[in-house]
This record gives sequence, structure tokens and C-alpha cells, in this order.
Amino acid sequence: MKNCIPRKFPHLLTMILAGFLLVSCKALPQKPAPPDTGRYEQYRAGDTAMQDQFDQFTDDLFREEIENSGISFHFSIADPAARGFDTVPLTLGDFSLDKMKENAEELKQLKKKLREFDQRRLTDEQRLTYKVLDSYIETELTSEGMELYAKPLTSTIGIQAQLPVLFAEYSFYTKTDVDHYLSLLSTIDNYYGQILEFEKKKSEAGLFMSDSAADNVLKSCEAYLIQPDHSFLAETFNSRIDALTDLTEEEKAAYKEQNLKVLEEHFIPAYKNLINGITALMGTGTNDKGLFWYPEGKRYFEYLVNSSTGTSYDSIAQLTKAIEKQMGADIQALSEITKEHPEVLDSLESYSFDYQSPEEILESLKVQITEDFPEPPECTYTVKKVPAALEASLSPAFYLVPPIDRYEENTIYINNNPRFQNEDLFPTLAHEGYPGHLYQNVYFLSKNPSDLRTILSFPSYSEGWATYVEFYSYTLDNGLDPQLGKLLAHNTAVTLGIYAYLDICINYEGWDQDQVGKYLGTFYNVENTDIVDSIYSSLVENPGNYMEYYVGYLEIMEMKGAAQRILKENFDLKEFHTFLLDTGPAPFSVIQPLFRSWLNGQLRSK
Repeated sequence: MKNCIPRKFPHLLTMILAGFLLVSCKALPQKPAPPDTGRYEQYRAGDTAMQDQFDQFTDDLFREEIENSGISFHFSIADPAARGFDTVPLTLGDFSLDKMKENAEELKQLKKKLREFDQRRLTDEQRLTYKVLDSYIETELTSEGMELYAKPLTSTIGIQAQLPVLFAEYSFYTKTDVDHYLSLLSTIDNYYGQILEFEKKKSEAGLFMSDSAADNVLKSCEAYLIQPDHSFLAETFNSRIDALTDLTEEEKAAYKEQNLKVLEEHFIPAYKNLINGITALMGTGTNDKGLFWYPEGKRYFEYLVNSSTGTSYDSIAQLTKAIEKQMGADIQALSEITKEHPEVLDSLESYSFDYQSPEEILESLKVQITEDFPEPPECTYTVKKVPAALEASLSPAFYLVPPIDRYEENTIYINNNPRFQNEDLFPTLAHEGYPGHLYQNVYFLSKNPSDLRTILSFPSYSEGWATYVEFYSYTLDNGLDPQLGKLLAHNTAVTLGIYAYLDICINYEGWDQDQVGKYLGTFYNVENTDIVDSIYSSLVENPGNYMEYYVGYLEIMEMKGAAQRILKENFDLKEFHTFLLDTGPAPFSVIQPLFRSWLNGQLRSK
């Protein structure tokens, strides 16, 4: 789901909306036309008919997917009627084992339908769409039989931690939206009941979370046990109601009372029941280590990596070597900087950026990036603070993706929790804003892609891009010594690389906490047991999560490096960035062939 993209580690509610992605490509050779004009027209007519059928096929997929969840529907489309929707789904979805198995069967049928199309008769964009869908289906089908390995509840990126944020950001464009909101919020107890039943089945299968992980989930749930009239969901609801101009004061007051009633009768009971249910299941977890130690753990981790990163590497072993190589390059860069400019080490504890307020930073970034990136499309943005009640359970920052028909209106959240006080706001907003998530998303939607493509995300493309440009922002005019900026960028890259590498070691190779501690102590002089425990627990609870960020960064860096080696002085960074942005979200296994075509085109044009 593309509703929310937090910074650096977690991403929001991937369980609510499953989907498919289209990508565009350079022109491919057309089939030569037969010499007879009549036959040529018949050939073109036949092509056009199949292309129309393919468009209908993808449009049907869009409509089917968008109607699975009322939350996903609302965050994707602001004006349903203008898009031809007569009804709006008033459900949060079906989270059950039976539904997951049903989805697997539907994927098999979708695969058959897709294979009925002759790729040679499709347009260039449709041909790419075909390949992306085919790749997506093949990847998702590898998880069949491992449905109970899914983790809907985790401390920071779990549904229970992030769904309330979506309700807080649920826009009220008209009175009808208010009615839909209250109807959806009224179903949260039933939805969480489904998730709890799923967790019970995990427990019966010996796949329930460890007690420490369960305790973290319980803490995140407790943050929402606030009296309705003091809840941030009451505060945000009231402000949205007051902003509506088509309601009388009496209607506004009535809606506010209705919201408090829903919070009291559905929202708070949903969290109380979840707390009671998880507490009752504690002690049934059979494994407090990585996925490796479950019967199908290694196979499930392979699926997670392929699904979340879309990596171009054929195996975990090959990907591991690539991670080690990129980490080595960043470590070598660190060594060279400290050797040639040892004075930068004295600034590590006292540096500061020129720009302090979020608005100053975003406006500065917006101007500075025009040298190396295409002109940003016009849009607006609002920077908000994470509600105090949620600071402990959410990420340092995140970007909320707007509806496709209101993509110009964007929101970025900043978490002021003291534990994030060392987070530098300048690179954080480069990740979330310009030239990160906000910029990439608005750029993509401004190209008017197909509706189907807009509701999907390939996390490693999005997070890899945001991570890559976050590191790039350290080199801008930001008040830092240029060498210090480079040092910080490479250091952050190495840190993220360590997490990605250990993710594989723990969840695929079976390392325990002692092995992780020995590795960190031997190679990175990390002796603090609290740090080791924190890293180990995070990777056990969220397998594959850090891979989204680092593998995307790795793939982009490899393409950039190849282009620089081959094009030499003719390499243009702006053109490289434009290629990635024009391609849009896609698995890197699809992007790599497009990159080679782009590179060949660059060679011919120089």
C-alpha cells in the first residue's frame, strides 16, 4: 500500500492493499507491416483490439483492487464519482487465512488471463506492464503455503500502530466523506478481531511471535487507550469537521458526538480486545530467533526479499556479495576522507546545518536540486507533528501519499520523540520531501500514468530512491564542510548496510544474538550490549524491512557507477536521475534491462 512511507526503516500497512504495477519503456521495434495495404489495416485493427482488451483487463484490476479496502480507496481517490465509481467500500478488508488462500488462487487465474495476451501486439507501455505483472505474480505465488508467516502486528510497522494515523489523515472533502469515515471506524473492532484470529492460527502452527515481540506490540496498543474526549482522533476529527463549509453548526456538533461514541464503542474496545488476545497467546511462541529457525523460514525470507526489493540478483548469496561490495566501497571512501582530511573528525560532535525549520529546509532543497534533477512539478505540502500519543510507536518521519486526483496536496509528518533528537532534519526532509518521496511521487503522478499503476508501490524503488537522495543531500549547500558531509553520507550508508547484511545473517543464515554481537564487536567496535540487543530484536521482528532501503540504494548506485564508467565525461547526472524518475516504481529486475537500453541510447547520442 502506498498510503504512507515513513523514513528509513518501516513502511505503512503493506497488508491492507495488494496490487500490481505498470511501467513505461522506450520504444520497442514494431512488427514490419505487410506490403498489402488492406492486410496492414487488418493487422493494425487486430493489434488495436488486443490493446483495448489489455487496457480493459488492467482497468478491471484497478477497480477490483481499489474496492478491497475503504481506507485504501479513500487515500487513492478523492472524487470517486469522477472516476466512475457508484459505490464506496465501507470495510477495512478481509484479513484471514482463507482470504489469503483465495488470493493465491485468484493470482493463478490472473496469470492464465495475462498469458492469453500476445506481447508482440501490445504497445510499448503495455508490453512493460505485461512483464511487470508477470514478474509480480510469479514472485507472489512463491509464498503459497506460507501464509501464516505473515506478520500483521509488529511494534512500529504493524497495522495496529499505523492504521490510526490514516484515520487521523482521512480527508473530509464533503459531508459524505464524514459518513464513510465513521462507518469505517466502526468496523475496526471486527477487523482487529480477524487479525487476532489469524494470530491464533499462527500460534496453533507454532509460528506466533516471541514474548519480547508481543510485549512491544502490547506497548504500541496501549498508546491508543485514551479516553475519547482526549484522543488525538477526536482532536483531528473536530478540526476537519470545523473546516467543512457545507455543514450547519448543529450538524457539526452531532458529528462530533457521533465520533466520540464510535471511539468509545468500537475503537477503544478494538485495542482492549487486541491486548487481551495477544496477552493470552504469550508463551506459545516457539522461536525467539530469526526466520531461519522456522520450518519454512529460509524459503519465506527468500520470498520476502524478492517481494519487497524486486532485486535484479538471482539469489540471496549473490545479493549478499553485492551488499558486501557496496559496504566496502563506502568504508573505503570513509577511510580516504579521514586520511586526507583528519580535521573533519573533530566536527562530528558539534556540526549543524544552516537551515532549521522544516519549511526553510524544504524550500532550500527544492531550489538546490534543480541542477541535478528535472524541474519539480508544482504542488503544496504541509509539515505536521506526530501526535504526542503516537511518538513512541512511529518512525522519525514519514510521507503520506495523497490521492491520485489530488496529488498536488502533500503531507509530511515529523516525530518529535526525544529518542529521535539526534536525527538531522535536513537529510530527513530530503528523504521525505525534495528530492525524496514527495518529489518522486508528484513527478510520477504528474506524468498522468494509468490508474492501476498509481495504486501500487515497489518499496525498494521508492525507499531506495529516498535513501539514495538522502545521502546526496549531504553534498548540497547546507552549512556543512563538504568533506564532513561526504563522511556523514558514507557513514550512514555503512550503518544501513550493516542492518541489511545482518538481516540476511539472522533470518537466512541463522545467526543468534551472540554471533551478531561478535560480528559487531570484531568489525565495528560495537561492544554495547543494549545496541546489539536492539539491532538483533529489530531484525528478528521485522525481517526484510531494512532490505527495502539498502537494496534499492545498492541497485541505484550500481547503475550510476556503470553509467559513469561507460559514459565517462559524457555522463550527465541529471539525465540519469530523469531516467529513473521517468521509469517510475518497478522491480529492479525490470528496470535493469531498461537501464541497459537507456545506456546504449546515451552512447549513440554522444
